[in-house]
Amino acid sequence: MVDRLANSEANTRRISIVENCFGAAGQPLTIPGRVLIGEGVLTKLCRKKPKARQFFLFNDILVYGNIVIQKKKYNKQHIIPLENVTIDSIKDEGELRNGWLIKTPTKSFAVYAATATEKSEWMNHINKCVTDLLSKSGKTPSSEHAAVWVPDSEATVCMRCQKAKFTPVNRRHHCRKCGFVVCGPCSEKRFLLPSQSSKPVRICDFCYDLLSTGDMAACQPARSDSYSQSLKSPLNDVSDDDDDDDSSD
Repeated sequence: MVDRLANSEANTRRISIVENCFGAAGQPLTIPGRVLIGEGVLTKLCRKKPKARQFFLFNDILVYGNIVIQKKKYNKQHIIPLENVTIDSIKDEGELRNGWLIKTPTKSFAVYAATATEKSEWMNHINKCVTDLLSKSGKTPSSEHAAVWVPDSEATVCMRCQKAKFTPVNRRHHCRKCGFVVCGPCSEKRFLLPSQSSKPVRICDFCYDLLSTGDMAACQPARSDSYSQSLKSPLNDVSDDDDDDDSSD
């Protein structure tokens, strides 16, 4: 079915429309063999709060961006190669329902659909695209993925020292290895994580000690699917603000 659609005029037209919605700032999306599988609005759990984002699933990439004008204009385009993607379902907790994790070596995050059916359809289509890609390339699924950042709202004190309280002066930071919210003194070190950056990135002291001794696996967070305290307001943010989890801290 995908192969049959690849060279169709309808598919080319749909992809052209997506390109135009992102404008000159977006990357070209039309290449031979690429098919637009589906699209829709998902709630992405960003650093400060959940935000609505427009997602486009192609047979080889996942694209998302901020909604400026629904179905007409998007910005802050992000492109994720599907061959690096793994997904995991998230348990329903409170108002956060129908979610799953999208995990890649460079970035991982949680998204939520409006209904259980929509969640199932998204996950099934993503898994099929990934399986087909890996089957054609002969590659194995990615075993490494970036940590999912714990939302700011889940931590009133540093998750490492358990002492430092966060204030407008004592700011929150995120360890790039475990995703924990930590204070400045607990995250003064930098370490090179090639899958995430070409430069050394901020990590907490705990992960730094483990990485320095070669114990990579122990740096993973104790839990990555509990966001029960992060939703404090309705999911109606459709601004064109930057993703909070892309900030330098």
